[in-house]
Amino acid sequence: MRAFIGLLRGLTGAAFLVLNTLFWAVPVYITAVFKLLLPFKTTRGFFDTILNFLSYAWIYCINAFIEFIKNVDYDIEGLEGLKRDEWYLVIANHQTLVDIIVLQKIFHGRIPFLKYFLKKELIWMPILGLAWWALDYPFMQRYPAELLKKKPHLRGKDIEATRKACAKFKDRSASIMNFVEGTRFTPAKHAAQNSPYEYLLKPRSGGISYVLSAMGENMRNLIDVTIVYPDGTENAWGFISSANSRIIIRIDVLPIVTNLRGQDPDDPEYRNRFNVWLNDLWGKKDAKIAQLVKSNKL
Repeated sequence: MRAFIGLLRGLTGAAFLVLNTLFWAVPVYITAVFKLLLPFKTTRGFFDTILNFLSYAWIYCINAFIEFIKNVDYDIEGLEGLKRDEWYLVIANHQTLVDIIVLQKIFHGRIPFLKYFLKKELIWMPILGLAWWALDYPFMQRYPAELLKKKPHLRGKDIEATRKACAKFKDRSASIMNFVEGTRFTPAKHAAQNSPYEYLLKPRSGGISYVLSAMGENMRNLIDVTIVYPDGTENAWGFISSANSRIIIRIDVLPIVTNLRGQDPDDPEYRNRFNVWLNDLWGKKDAKIAQLVKSNKL
């Protein structure tokens, strides 16, 4: 009987998430068309206000539905002092798609709506690609080192594209989210990397160094989020089909020092300085997770 109820809860949850996305995508698309046809500064601000309302409503419905179908025990510290009119770079450890649901839940209405830097190819994803574009998610075009060696004229084009993507956030506050591990943690990936951390994969500095290079004037605050699942990591299906979940979240708001902002991310000296800073931050996060694991007797 319990398995049947879990299956029913999961199917209901999956159906709701799809229908909720389709429901809010329609007014997002309509507003995006008007925004495209009337690309003036005054009208753009008006349409952006509508789009922000729609994005908050979309997440609000997801949060409300999850609260309705299951009990989630959130143990959260560090939300105090956050502002909706500030610029934030948000980073977190990454274990499951549930992390995204958790981040949208805890920051909803507390900071500007989370925007993820996306690969340029994702703009073609059905339904979501156009919605992300309409909601001003920045799309990045990054060139691998091998290609730059063959075509040196492309050097600097990716950071210039990032600056253009970030230009829309110069006059209004924004929260840019990045999972610096680049992928979800698994024991197999951890072993393959020979990661020096016990609970984390190696951090990748490229994404956030590009953000800080492009938005250095505004991006002065880092929100470092540590997520722990004391009863074991759940995938998206396990989360929506289970009756109870426990999630521990620790939030640290840190100033981003001046010499890490507005620099050339391709400069070797800067890359070295940036990596030292990020690896130190990641080492402290790993120690924090170890402490939380021990105190919760996983």
